Amino acid sequence: MMILTLPAFLAIARFDGEGAGRGYIVKVGDRAPDFEIRYEDGTTKNLSDLRGKVVMLQFTASWCSVCIREMPHIESDIWQKYKDRDDFALVGVAYKEDFDKIRVLVTKTKITYPVVPDKSGESFQKYAEKDAGVTRNVIVDRDGKIIFQTRLFDQREFNAMKKIIDKELNK
Repeated sequence: MMILTLPAFLAIARFDGEGAGRGYIVKVGDRAPDFEIRYEDGTTKNLSDLRGKVVMLQFTASWCSVCIREMPHIESDIWQKYKDRDDFALVGVAYKEDFDKIRVLVTKTKITYPVVPDKSGESFQKYAEKDAGVTRNVIVDRDGKIIFQTRLFDQREFNAMKKIIDKELNK
């Protein structure tokens, strides 16, 4: 019989990817709900247009202190490493915000990856409960299926996400 210490149990539960108790309404293995991505230059795409790429969706907001703390890590550890790959896309999705607020957020965090508005919150609400916290990352494989989800910013979970991205890109 295997006995887990509380920290080991919490680590397994935290990284289950199922979203249980974390406000997600989607889970690992689900097809990522489609939504429109509208870039500041006027270009629009649907998430489904990114099939064939590993996609990282980062749900964020300018008022979210945890998001602001996480964004420089996403910039340095993920975006700078993979931004030149044709098979990777990273999209920040700013919950209930417009481009004016996004510009302030980008300046404050010094990030260079794209952040798009989700003015109505509709895109976020395809992934999480309406009143759930916004600090979330969803990793989508080349076939459009969710392969990993995070909530808040925990360095161990962030490191696990980096490994998942790396593994998926090296398949």
